[in-house]
Amino acid sequence: VQLVESGGGLVQSGGSLRLSCAASGGTISSRHMGWFRQAPGKERQFVVTTSRSGGSTVYAESVKGRFTISRDNGKNTIFLQMISLKPEDTAIYYCAASSLYEPFGTEVGRYAYWGRGTQVTVPS
Repeated sequence: VQLVESGGGLVQSGGSLRLSCAASGGTISSRHMGWFRQAPGKERQFVVTTSRSGGSTVYAESVKGRFTISRDNGKNTIFLQMISLKPEDTAIYYCAASSLYEPFGTEVGRYAYWGRGTQVTVPS
């Protein structure tokens, strides 16, 4: 499965961005999907993950109420709508997909496929 993120950029505090992740070589409808981020000098951390059925979605506390994940199975694409962005949201954002039989979770290790990331910068 290949994942390609897009939509990152520089946005002022309080602004919005919409990230996209286009998948190929596999269907997202059969996989748990997620967005993770990594700030300079920090470990990669989960932002939001959603189960293959869509029945379970987990958001990190720091983004609840501001970020929304969605998926378009017909386009094999997931999205991350981000509003009310803060300087602490500055990071490289990665899209991730699980293998077919992995149980659902938020741990980085549960996701076998990763995009190259897209930079989101919110100046302080």
